[in-house]
Amino acid sequence: MSKFRSIMAFVSVLLLLATVSPAQRKNTKTTEPALKAVMWKPVKISGRDTYWGPGGRAMFPNLKKVTFIKKETGGNNLKYRIKDASGRIWVAKIADESQPETAAVRLLWAIGYPTEINYLVPSMTIPGKGTYKNVRLEARPGNADRQGRWSWLDNPFSGTNELQGLKIMMALINNWDLKDDNNVIIQTGGERQFMISDLGSSFGKFAPISAPILNRFGRSVNNPGHYAKSEFVKGIEEDGDLDMAYKGNFRSLYDDVKPEQGRWLANLLKQLSERQIRDAFRAAHYSPSEVKMLSQAVRKKIRELDNVTQGRVLLGRTENE
Repeated sequence: MSKFRSIMAFVSVLLLLATVSPAQRKNTKTTEPALKAVMWKPVKISGRDTYWGPGGRAMFPNLKKVTFIKKETGGNNLKYRIKDASGRIWVAKIADESQPETAAVRLLWAIGYPTEINYLVPSMTIPGKGTYKNVRLEARPGNADRQGRWSWLDNPFSGTNELQGLKIMMALINNWDLKDDNNVIIQTGGERQFMISDLGSSFGKFAPISAPILNRFGRSVNNPGHYAKSEFVKGIEEDGDLDMAYKGNFRSLYDDVKPEQGRWLANLLKQLSERQIRDAFRAAHYSPSEVKMLSQAVRKKIRELDNVTQGRVLLGRTENE
């Protein structure tokens, strides 16, 4: 009798499936919504704390106990993966790039660009490795999925204010190492955030010649004196594009930057206070004289961009309308 009931149950299931149309069966499949691609978001710039940065004071690493995990591979700088006393994971970068990267992250984050979470530690001992000065600690939170790289030439933001503004920011901070390997996509908070992960080749000077290979000679990073004397925006070219003084890698990225896109960025940067700019460099452990020199240089470059793009059309209107 039990065998008969089993056969009848099987037949019933077959009959039920036969009554469901292919379209109905297709609709029963669950599909996850596409995540929004984000490169920039509007934020209250005046409320950004550029000393503590994107992680805030709450995420500052607890270095009462440091556990060495492994040496990080890739790149040109010494890096170690560690765990702090709170159990958070960090990548410690020991290089001249540590200070400029810390400051650059805060300036970008302050105006709405997603960035890594990092802090500069003046002195740090990593067990079994040594004691180092000016160590940049970059967070590796468990809720952030690193999904690979994005390309300057192939991404969802081609021609937008966000992408063009990011290019201009790289020229403003003198980041001469623009390459796709430095860009990362991080999935977090229901978004796919397109950001620059490595900003260390900044706040120095470009090489005198922008030609490939030759642009490796004469450039510098983390040199406030060089940065303060560097050019930024020369004016507007005959074809109507911004004439940028950029001479780093990927110089061709600046061949199509419009004045109105520079105007968009200038309107954001002008909202930064003197204190916010200074605090970005204070967080990177620059000396008081270097903080003054660097913050004055940044403010000067913001004025240059503002003056060159003054009155240019922005989203169908002029700034003064």
